[in-house]
Formats: sequence, structure tokens, C-alpha cells
Amino acid sequence: MRRSALSRTTIAALAIAGIGLLILPVSAADLTARDISVLLFRAAPGSHPSLIGRDLTRLDLAELDFKQADMRQANLFGSDLTGANLSNANLTGAILDRTTLIGARLDGATLDDATMMRPSTTSTLEPVPKEAPNLKAASLKRVKFFGDFSGSDLSGADLTDSSCAPNNKTGFIEHLWRTIFVNANLSGANLTRANMERAQLSFANLRGAVLQATMLRGADLSGADLSGADLSGADLTGADLTDVNITGADLSGTRLHDAIGLETLKGLSLARNSEKIIR
Repeated sequence: MRRSALSRTTIAALAIAGIGLLILPVSAADLTARDISVLLFRAAPGSHPSLIGRDLTRLDLAELDFKQADMRQANLFGSDLTGANLSNANLTGAILDRTTLIGARLDGATLDDATMMRPSTTSTLEPVPKEAPNLKAASLKRVKFFGDFSGSDLSGADLTDSSCAPNNKTGFIEHLWRTIFVNANLSGANLTRANMERAQLSFANLRGAVLQATMLRGADLSGADLSGADLSGADLTGADLTDVNITGADLSGTRLHDAIGLETLKGLSLARNSEKIIR
């Protein structure tokens, strides 16, 4: 008791003296990186090692092969997943906020109801295509995510009811103020009712894939940047294009020639360069 009181007194004295204290967060992980490495190494092929609900915050898990692990409700906040293989893993409801996802494989993974806020996806200030996380054919239903996914492969992914819109619409402090999908591959993806407000989708591939249209039904694209994006074969029924930037996009000919649902678009008259859309 005396020790605790002395500690508080010392801290107060230092504060009065103007000496700043740096209090570092302590990882609450209930497994070590070594524990996880051993678990995955010993797992038989196809066994889906269980990490359900485990606290894996701030661990160095780079380059690990998770062998399609069951990681439902796992907390991976701040963990390093550089080059990790999470293909076909079950991450339903998992927390991946502030993780490092440089070169990570999440193709075919289930991330329904997960959060992926501000992950690190590049080792430099400028995106490097080979470092972009792979989310091909991943299930991202109702996911809340925000960050830079430039060059990521999200082809065939299911983003139904997902949201990548900024939570705070005023007073941005950080340099990243909207989700970025520059040159990302979203062909054949399902973005039905997705909130893509203010997203930067310039030069993104939103084309319909073979036998599958890119679904943007009821999607909120207000304030988004679609300049140069390829939307041929996409289903835009009921999508909101209010204040969308299509400057420089080739919307004649093949770019939007085969797009579906143009007559039901919302806010079309408020989109920048809307006169270029061929009805």
C-alpha cells in the first residue's frame, strides 16, 4: 500500500516539475509468438488450428503460415503479419486494426464482421504493388475497414454491407483521410450496399468478371474518386454518385458502355463531369 502511494506521489512530483512520462502500452497477448509458431508447426494439414478468441495483440507473426486457422473473434491489434499466409483462414469478427499487412495473403479468408482500421500496407510513403495485401475472393461482409489498399487484389471478394468511409468527416489530423484503392483489382467483387463514401478508386478495375458482374447495387459512392476507373459490365443499380469525381475517365465506348442500372443512379446530375456518361 505504501509502495503504491509512493509511486503516485513520485509521478505527481515529476508532473509538477514538468518532466513528461512516457507510458508504453503493455501487450496483453495470452500467447507468445513462439507459442503460435509451435502450434502451427505441429498442426496436421487441414486441421484448422484453433486460435478462437485469443488475444494476439502486438505480436511478431511475420511470415507465419496459419494453415487455414480458425481465428474467429481473435484480437490481432497492432500485430505484424508481414508476409503471413492467412489464406482461407476464418477471421470472422476478428480485430485487425493497426496490423502490418505488407505482402500478407488473405485470399479466400472469411473476415465477416471484422475490423481492419488503418493497417500498414506499404514499407514506404508510396505504395509498392508487390507489397499490397491479397484479399482475392475473401468474404468481407459487414467489415469496417479504412486504409490504403492501393494495388490490392480484391477480385471476386464479397464486400456486401461493408464500410470504408471515414468515421470523422471533419478536422482530419492524419494524412490518410479516406480509404484508397488506386489501381486495385475489384473485378467481379460484390459491393452491394457498401459504403464507399469518399473512397479513392482512381484507375481501379471494377469490371465485371467472366460470368459475374461487379455488384455496386445500392452502394454509396458519394464523394468518391472514380477517375480512370473501369466500370464496364458493373451493376450500378441504385448506386449514389453524388459529387463523384469522374474527371479524366474514359466513359465513352467500352468503359461504361455495358454498365447496368444507369437509369437508377442517384445523384448522377451532381457527379463531376456527369455529362460524359452515355445513357
